[in-house]
Parts: sequence; structure tokens; C-alpha cells
Amino acid sequence: MPEGHVIHRLAREFNSRLRGSELTVTSPQGRFAPEAAEITSHPLRLAEAHGKHLFIDVDAPTPRHIIHIHLGLIGTLRFEGESETRGQVRLHISDGATAANLRGPQWCRLISEVEQAEVIARLGADPIRADADPGPVRVRVQRSGRSIASLLMDQSLFAGVGNIYRAETLFRLGISPFLPGRGLRTAEFTSIWNDLAELMRAGVEAGRIDTVRPEHTPGAMGRAPRRDDHGGEVYAYRRQGLPCLICGTEIQQRAMEGRNLFWCPTCQG
Repeated sequence: MPEGHVIHRLAREFNSRLRGSELTVTSPQGRFAPEAAEITSHPLRLAEAHGKHLFIDVDAPTPRHIIHIHLGLIGTLRFEGESETRGQVRLHISDGATAANLRGPQWCRLISEVEQAEVIARLGADPIRADADPGPVRVRVQRSGRSIASLLMDQSLFAGVGNIYRAETLFRLGISPFLPGRGLRTAEFTSIWNDLAELMRAGVEAGRIDTVRPEHTPGAMGRAPRRDDHGGEVYAYRRQGLPCLICGTEIQQRAMEGRNLFWCPTCQG
């Protein structure tokens, strides 16, 4: 599932390419056709991301004028050629020169501003957003008996954080993924929040997740670059069975709440 930086990057791309343009909105697959007909031939007002949710606000004179997209596990949203509609395209958005195609999303629906506010109210603070307030999140985390690894994946707390950022931030800060939230010091929470904000904002700019510090890059260590479908240089994520880049201990993997957890038992002991 794409993590929050991917959705923020998509929102930025929509704004830079299509904001203010009159849009042609269609559903080649047909499943979004009635909704597309409500908003086509109107301009894009604003695209924005909250966690893993993308909201595309079309300036149409109808109560429902915001396209709400959640890509889920297999969804893709790509800018392609104007005539490129291969596959099951749920949503096609174009200004006649630039086009975006949505395939296989978990959600694609047309909602009102009230419904958008309700969705956002259920989400936690998004480390990428400048208006995020981590204060209430800290209070909830420090009252919880759940592990910090579990809490970091809770979208009602840390909106947009996924499995990669969870593993990497905890590794970078030397925090055990099994530490209960109520055992987390305020300074540690602040470090987690600041590190997430730094890494995720860098991900928006780069379009990939890189978490290793300069001294641990392939060039600095004389090692081969990481080869993985997810890309990026990381410390723990999907490196199970390999030596830790810092201490040499074998990186561990364990299932936690249906997702794989990765950590170094020495650096995060």
C-alpha cells in the first residue's frame, strides 16, 4: 500500500499540472460514470492529501464535488498520455493535454465538503502537513498499552505512516518496536514525530523512500545498492536475515497484526 508521501506527491502533481484547468472527467470502466458526469467540464480548484487519502476538489455547482480516492493495496494513479486508457480505468481526468488515470483503488467516490471533514476527523496527524498537531497524538500514545510499532500503524494517530516508515524511524532512533506507548518518554515521542516528518517530506521530493544516513549509503560503505521493488536505501525494512548496517546483527522479522515487522535486536534492544 502506498505510504503518505506518495499521496502528497500526487496532490502536488495534480495542482501543478491541472489546477485551474477545465477538466474532462470520465470513467472508461463505467463504475464511476454517474459521478464523473456531475463534475466534468469544470475546473480543478485544489488537490490535497491527508494521510493516505487524496481529495480532488472540482469547482462544480453541486453539493458533491470532491473526488475522494484511497489507493488501498493495489490501486494506482498515474499521469499518462491523453489517449492512454488501457486496463480497467476507474477514473480518467484530463485537460486535453495532460491526463491522469486511476486503476484498482480501494475507494473512488464523490463526496461533499461535510463528508470530507468527517473523513479527516477520523484521521490522526499527518507528519507531512504543516498544519499537523502532534500534541493530541502524544497524549493518546503515552496512555496506551499497545506497542509503539502497533501505534505507528494506526491511521487515527499517525496518518500516512506505513510499514516502511514505521520500521525505519524506530531503527534510526534505537527504539524497540515492542515498547508500550505508555513507556515512551516525551522526548522519544518528539524524536519519532520529527524523524517521520523529515523522512516523509524527503520522500515527497524524491519520489522514493531513503532512510539511511550519509555514512551508511552504498558509496560510503562500499556495498552494493539495495535491489527491491520498493526501492530506496533502508536499514531494516525487508532486510530480514541480512546483517545490520551498523552492528552486523541479523535483522529480524515477525508478523504483527497482519503486517511484517522488521527490526535489529541489538540496535533496538
